[in-house]
Amino acid sequence: MATADAQGGAETSGPQTATGIVLMLAGVMCLCGNDTFAKILTERYSPLQILFMRNIIALPFALLLTLRMGGPAALRSYRPAAHLLRGVLWIATTILFFSSLRLLGLAEATALIFVAPVFITALSALFLAEDVGWRRWLAVLAGLAGVLIVVRPGGATFQPASLLPVAAALGYALLMLGSRWVDRRESIWTVLLYLTGASALLSAFIVPFVWVPIRPGDLWLFAGIALFGTAGMTMMTQAFRVAPAVVVAPLDYSALIWATALGWLIWGEIPDLATYIGAAVIIASGIYIVVREWKAKQAGRRTAGLISPRKQV
Repeated sequence: MATADAQGGAETSGPQTATGIVLMLAGVMCLCGNDTFAKILTERYSPLQILFMRNIIALPFALLLTLRMGGPAALRSYRPAAHLLRGVLWIATTILFFSSLRLLGLAEATALIFVAPVFITALSALFLAEDVGWRRWLAVLAGLAGVLIVVRPGGATFQPASLLPVAAALGYALLMLGSRWVDRRESIWTVLLYLTGASALLSAFIVPFVWVPIRPGDLWLFAGIALFGTAGMTMMTQAFRVAPAVVVAPLDYSALIWATALGWLIWGEIPDLATYIGAAVIIASGIYIVVREWKAKQAGRRTAGLISPRKQV
């Protein structure tokens, strides 16, 4: 995960910033396509099998991309064990999120996964002794309040499945903080390749227990999830490399627009008002945290690595 790029906020030209905005919006759209394909596939296959197939199909593309962008030197990892540990976290996170797609509406699951930056900030302060001021702590509390508005624990409309994307967001936060285990000499392309490869390798040991024969008519869906997922990751990574995080990170929340539209068009899903209110609170807290992180970085303070909860690298 390219936390350094996400934190950067370095000065960039107008054209570069515009390019970053376009890349971010396109990457978000691709990842929403990835989630849509996953939701369709969960009707017939286990989340683990979907994850395994996505990684197996995406691995050759990740290898070619790594060679193209980083050269042969990018194939080397200085800490392979770190990638294996992150692979375990990534498998758990993806299974939780794909499971939520099977049981929840696309927009609701998307809204709840947005709480990941809130968890990143809280965990950075509690376990990594990061400097998180009282304003960001208020933003953390606001984000958690937004989750409660969407989930509505104890209410008549409460669904236990709503906790799945929240757990996925927590797992994602741990995955992002786990990027500190990766040797700093390794490029983002090395991290991308090894995360994809580690997930494919580790899931290969478990997937035989849940394997269901794949219907020929579903092969295009598996190809689509690999294509859209890889394209989305690549474009969002590049967006953070060419434009300040404070500009491109908030654009990730455009995913809620795509998720709502796709959920309505394909499944007839219409989120209720509470989901939108809670999502607005979560998004506001996330944007505030991004801005405060950027200002802290500009001031030269040591801050936590924060990137988009949809940037799956």
